[in-house]
Amino acid sequence: MSSLPHIDLSADPWIRAAQGARLLKADGTAAPTIFEEMTAAANRTGALNLGQGFPDTDGPEDMIRFAAETMLQTPSPGSASPHQYAPGSGHAVLRTAICEHQRRFYGVELDPDTQVVVTTGATEAIAATLLALCTPGSNVVVLEPFYDSYGAIASLAGAQLHPVPLLAPDFQPDPEALRAAVDRDTAVIIVNDPHNPTGTRFSDATRQLIVDLARDNDAVILADEVYEHLVFSGRHRPIACLPGAAERTITASSAGKTFSLTGWKVGWATGPAELITAVRSVKQFLTYSSGPVYQSAVARGLGYPDEFFSSRAADLGRRSELLSEGLQATGARVFRPQGGYFVVADLAPLGIADATAAARLLPEAVGVVGIPVGVFCVPEHERSYSSLLRFAHCKRDDVISAAAERLAEGLPRVADALSGAPAGDGAGGAA
Repeated sequence: MSSLPHIDLSADPWIRAAQGARLLKADGTAAPTIFEEMTAAANRTGALNLGQGFPDTDGPEDMIRFAAETMLQTPSPGSASPHQYAPGSGHAVLRTAICEHQRRFYGVELDPDTQVVVTTGATEAIAATLLALCTPGSNVVVLEPFYDSYGAIASLAGAQLHPVPLLAPDFQPDPEALRAAVDRDTAVIIVNDPHNPTGTRFSDATRQLIVDLARDNDAVILADEVYEHLVFSGRHRPIACLPGAAERTITASSAGKTFSLTGWKVGWATGPAELITAVRSVKQFLTYSSGPVYQSAVARGLGYPDEFFSSRAADLGRRSELLSEGLQATGARVFRPQGGYFVVADLAPLGIADATAAARLLPEAVGVVGIPVGVFCVPEHERSYSSLLRFAHCKRDDVISAAAERLAEGLPRVADALSGAPAGDGAGGAA
């Protein structure tokens, strides 16, 4: 069992949340996330921002036009206005489209009335799940590095986070470490696949082990599958499709990543009716509902032909290769992703042991922004990832090429500047 320090349940809830997301300084005051810091640096210096995972081109014009036209429609008598609340579970047209999507791509049959809830992005689906299912002192197992929302909400709920490190170069967890982390106090096991920040896809053996451990310890699996359509080879298969998983898995996804419409914040959770009831019961007191116009447009997008989804994945995979090749040319060790928005590079071959310190120098010295992978970890494990830097490849070709050129020229200067410098503090959250 983990020897990591536990969340102080006597602390104010906001302090627990900030602590879980690594947003508390040593003196107890709140710190900005590394993203706020890096984005501010990009704005100040004009650096190319490969930090946050947002595309620099918008999603399908057809969906955007449909949303705009829907917004301007005059509702007929007795029909709902597009400017008023959507139902708490989401518009029926979107819930039905989600069910049809799950059937078409994965052969999963769902009831749109009881097994789907629409959320304000996948982040709300994750938050509502953890707040619904975690009790003070229960355990939440995560695969580390991990999205900072997991730690923040688990801590807010009073749960203890049990991170299981992912091991380079393929970033799979050690089976024995996974077994040691899951016990009868485990409420939720979070599986982000394809994975942020590493871009890995978990092996069938790893996924089945997670299912078996969840079953044996009566835990729920929270499958964060926002990158489901951004797989570069083959097709994604939800963990809920594995034997023994469906009855205990809540699957979260969203339109933001699939359609490059991250600002729309339309997500959803699917799963067994009793678990979705729990999620919906909490979700209705978070946002109740949001984005009615966007919900209709997302329903339209989910019905696009298979070629739409495969071509987007292929294009993103091509851009991941473009960035990977550029990073490899700098002398860094590159871990080529299997899906998602990001490429991870190990700067150790360049003599850079502290990626956090490097990230803080890059905007001014090189004109590129990246995010240190260590901020996706608990402090006790950060050293294992201290030389890794994450870059977003969901950008235009010209931006990726320019960033690669700047890094090839500038990283040696950063290595020289850091030679003999003390290690950075690694402060800041991750998203």
